Amino acid sequence: MPSAPLRSSRPAAVPHVYDGSVSSSSSLRIATAQVMISDDARRNGPVIRRLMREAAEAGARLILFPEGCLSGYAKEQIRDWDQVDWPAVEEELRQVAALAAELRLWVVLGSAHRLTLPHRPHNSLYVIADDGQVVDRYDKRYCSNTEILGYYTPGFTPTTFTVDGYRFGCAICIEINFPELFVEYERLGVDCVLLSAYPVDSVFEVKARAHAAINNYWLAMATPAQTSALLNSELISPDGTVLARADATTELITGELDRDAPEFDIALNKARPWRAGARQGDIYRSRRVCDPRSDSPAGFV
Repeated sequence: MPSAPLRSSRPAAVPHVYDGSVSSSSSLRIATAQVMISDDARRNGPVIRRLMREAAEAGARLILFPEGCLSGYAKEQIRDWDQVDWPAVEEELRQVAALAAELRLWVVLGSAHRLTLPHRPHNSLYVIADDGQVVDRYDKRYCSNTEILGYYTPGFTPTTFTVDGYRFGCAICIEINFPELFVEYERLGVDCVLLSAYPVDSVFEVKARAHAAINNYWLAMATPAQTSALLNSELISPDGTVLARADATTELITGELDRDAPEFDIALNKARPWRAGARQGDIYRSRRVCDPRSDSPAGFV
């Protein structure tokens, strides 16, 4: 199996940045999957590879899969890590990586990542480049209470990578409730956040659209078929509108990231840089006044 970069040697404050693809393109087509996840990697793997082929045929350069898509997700398919066939997970990952190279397709794939016993696995996203190398891995940082007590080891670093001039960041499921992660990715200059999830409520979609609109970047959200009654996989624009959405029977959606699209001019070229300056605060501090009517709590004394 292609090896992911080691994490232990990097300080937690330093983000992982992979810029293996730096050519600039005005637009980029990406695909988002919505699949039924099982507890058997040998069943999940062929479905993943079929959707990879469909994404490539649709002209996508990257495909995003849901949380736990390859291995199965703890609490749902996985009740005990002893039931996981780890050699099967690794073999299926090798086949996914080989197909990524064949199709020249980037793959962001949700899976548990095994650690050395007695440590619990990470809840991860493998970042597989279009040459078939696992160039990085995002490990879920904000695990749920159940996850952290019984199933997973947390990660501590953001992960970004670049495809054809577009920079991506990664997040997983419950991290939707931590706005600081999404602000962090805005500061890291991402064009799109890839959010893999196994959601438990429909308000999840409202939060995702809000993060995209507030930070003025695209957000792709991949969810399993099991949760389609709550919400579906989506591609959300930098102004918070939905560009593409799956339905209950859809396994794959595609959409375009286009910095030159006139409908996103305000979000990308006006709102985003202005909000970045506003967060720094200089435009406000430079206009602070010394006035007793300002300092008085009542304001009219």
